Amino acid sequence: MEPEDAPEAAEQAPDILEIGQGLLMQGQTFAETLLRPWNAYQIGIAFGIALAAWLLRRWFGPRIRAWMAAREGWPTWRMRVLVVVNQRLTMIFFVLLIWTTVLIMREVTWPSRSYLLTIFAELALAWLFVMFATRLIRSPLARTTVRYGAWIYVTLAILNLRDEAAAILDSVGFDLGGVRLSLLVVLQAVLVVAALVIAARIVTRTTAARIERNEEISPSMRVLAIKFLQVALYGAAIFIGLRLAGVDLTGLAVLSGAIGLGLGFGLQKVVSNLVSGVIILLDKSIKPGDVISLGDTFGWINTLGARYASVVTRDGREYLIPNEDLITNQVVNWSHSNEFVRLDVYFGTAYSDDPHKVREIAIGAAKSVDRVLEFRRPVCHIVGFGDSSVDYILRFWIRDPTGGLTNIRGNVYLALWDAFQESGISIPFPQREVRMLGEGGPGPAPALD
Repeated sequence: MEPEDAPEAAEQAPDILEIGQGLLMQGQTFAETLLRPWNAYQIGIAFGIALAAWLLRRWFGPRIRAWMAAREGWPTWRMRVLVVVNQRLTMIFFVLLIWTTVLIMREVTWPSRSYLLTIFAELALAWLFVMFATRLIRSPLARTTVRYGAWIYVTLAILNLRDEAAAILDSVGFDLGGVRLSLLVVLQAVLVVAALVIAARIVTRTTAARIERNEEISPSMRVLAIKFLQVALYGAAIFIGLRLAGVDLTGLAVLSGAIGLGLGFGLQKVVSNLVSGVIILLDKSIKPGDVISLGDTFGWINTLGARYASVVTRDGREYLIPNEDLITNQVVNWSHSNEFVRLDVYFGTAYSDDPHKVREIAIGAAKSVDRVLEFRRPVCHIVGFGDSSVDYILRFWIRDPTGGLTNIRGNVYLALWDAFQESGISIPFPQREVRMLGEGGPGPAPALD
């Protein structure tokens, strides 16, 4: 502990001690009241109701499960609700029985003789409601945290201990940048920010779904709009949540600046990828669905994230390429301006074959292959006279590069082979002639001394 924090801690100690003594006296008073006959009877009645609820659960549980198993064709959400209800049967029976008992005792006897039972009933009902409400949270960790936090809060509220608990939490704290931070302020900030972030997440998902369905907006602008919406809503949720919790953000300006400077040096690559992602979305150079080549990676853009782009290849691999690499390196976008892609195939024929006939056969073979576009007519040209063959280039167009490039080239080569075999066109290969010299030839060279 720093020297300047010692006087503050000394001032907090009497407050905590005074609050603890008050809670101890209330506990002693409550314990003494439990010794009274009617209070003991109420505790016994509560235990009896709990036993009855457990027995009812043992009786109805298997029958309800068998009835659920026979419900074929029911929607999934309805079956999930029944499963959750079946898991909470003991608490449900307890709440029904204890509230029935409380209502009956209020009619036949004095209210004081059902005071403890009323507290038990209110606690049970609140806990049951929290159980069902937190089932809407998908994350197991968040669900457990919210559930136990809500149980503690409703328990303190029903027992009228909220003020004492708030005083204890507020008495434990420290000064940071001219701002006093106590456990109460931190807890309030966490709860308020978490609630607002959850609300922002719901709004973001709903709005993002509508943006994705809007065909009038380009894919890149959809991604940019969704990212901007997420940053704006989450940032506003955190800022407003801290302000509502009573945190003075102006006092943390210097500390925030120092932390931001440190993060800036440590997260240069992250910031670079974020900025590169925004640039990519703004200039529309790459968008989801485009087919790109980057180095040895060939595939189509699956998603554009804030930090990286997901590229799926033909073999099912998914590469996460940083956005900075898409800006600084040379990227081949096969579908940038349109979806048409031209491919080239090289081959050669013998000098004895008519080149006019070869060109005609090659074009017909390319047209016979699926995925080759007919309205963009394939062309075939002579590109040179080689040592063993006349060299040609066959060019054709496709419109679905996501279907693969190697396979379509292979199909065209196979069609050329079949067409040339039927037409008697030969595909030459390099040949070498070796001559064996006889006895009349020159003898071996003389050896050198």
